[in-house]
Amino acid sequence: MEELDEDFKQDPPIWAIFGDLMSGLVGVFVLLLVWALGFQLELSQSLEREVEKRRAEESRRMALEQALADPLATGRVTLQNGRIGISGSVLFSLNSVELQAEGRQLLTTLVAPLRVYLNQREQLLMVSGFTDDLPIQVGNNQYRDNWELSAQRALTVTRVLIEEGMPPAMVFAAAFGAQQPAVSNSSASGRSQNRRVEMAPVPRAGANTGQQ
Repeated sequence: MEELDEDFKQDPPIWAIFGDLMSGLVGVFVLLLVWALGFQLELSQSLEREVEKRRAEESRRMALEQALADPLATGRVTLQNGRIGISGSVLFSLNSVELQAEGRQLLTTLVAPLRVYLNQREQLLMVSGFTDDLPIQVGNNQYRDNWELSAQRALTVTRVLIEEGMPPAMVFAAAFGAQQPAVSNSSASGRSQNRRVEMAPVPRAGANTGQQ
């Protein structure tokens, strides 16, 4: 009888083992719960940031549409993804960088609303020149290729904007040549659409891009 009592004392009671097991399971459950709550919070914050970003983009788009209401209504410019597009035929003759009267008049009407828009958002205006994919016509020795032609057109538009009141520190030129066509160059109509100048507001270096 004493031997049985001694064995009983040496073996831990089953309820103690069960208690340790339950404590371990509870600890694991708590860790999983904390992880799940943390993940849910991170996901919620990520969704909130995405919603806020989309709201800011929509606000900028609506503000730009309002600023350019008149030229948009008359079809003289297009607005897509924040980029203001002007057909090359409105601004320039084929293979020319000399601004036409109609083009200059249009640019003049854009300066005032763009200045207000850019000032309110601490942004710059990037003026980009594009061409179709046809080589420069033989006999036109002024420009070696479409890169130079698109660069000069962008510079021409930039200088006219400055002459009409755009502060030089708020605008700069870029050239894309035949790269990044808006549509296919397989037809005359498509090539005409690709000969264009675009203007797009871009953030200043170091500016708060989340600003609306």
